[in-house]
Amino acid sequence: MLGAAVAAPLAAQQAAEPYKPKQSDRPEVLTGDEDGFRPIFNGRNLDGWEGDPKYWRVEDGNLVGQITPETVVKSNTFIVWQGGKPKNFELKADYRITEGGNSGINYRSVMVPDAVTPSNKFAMRGYQADIDGRNVYTGQNYEEKGRLFLATRGQVTHVLGVRKPIVLASLGDPKELAAAITKDWNSYHMIIRGNVLTHILNGRTMAVVIDDDPVGRMMEGLIGVQVHVGPPMKVEYRNFRLKEF
Repeated sequence: MLGAAVAAPLAAQQAAEPYKPKQSDRPEVLTGDEDGFRPIFNGRNLDGWEGDPKYWRVEDGNLVGQITPETVVKSNTFIVWQGGKPKNFELKADYRITEGGNSGINYRSVMVPDAVTPSNKFAMRGYQADIDGRNVYTGQNYEEKGRLFLATRGQVTHVLGVRKPIVLASLGDPKELAAAITKDWNSYHMIIRGNVLTHILNGRTMAVVIDDDPVGRMMEGLIGVQVHVGPPMKVEYRNFRLKEF
């Protein structure tokens, strides 16, 4: 037993030793997620999420938002994760959407009254990683019910709150970036640290916002996903993973 007791601390010490780079080392592509991510959707039911069941359900392990001809909405509505109000974090999720669909993943958001549809208890205001089936807006940072277009696809912007966002740099041609988006499943990755908000989609950086608007910005808040005003549509989400710092 003594040998095992000695071996355990030694193993822990070895595991904790810092990485020592060699001149030949280069950054590498990681298979899977870094340590620290945890699932926030169980794929079986809506436990831990709250939204209008008229529009949201679980099907084949996916979180499904759907508008039918009988349930067309007059204002955007969300299903909201009830597990906290993350501040600094990474969020990953896969999505698939019909061609005419419109959705998005909100973060650092708040619940707000809906003036158009007072019965809608799931309206949100806040940052959104945008999604649409025709990929006009997919990848951009749009602040729902707030400051609107913070960065369109392909932009690095600086938001000051006293004028339109300033474009600092280009991440690529918006149409070329859209070519990386498929008609099937796509993988979103948001890296949200302090006032720097990065949207990555299928391994391509789509938008970066540096938010220095002390009045308009939010530094923590809710996560939710959207079904948008418009024609009948269907959006599916899976593999929600969150890593907080």
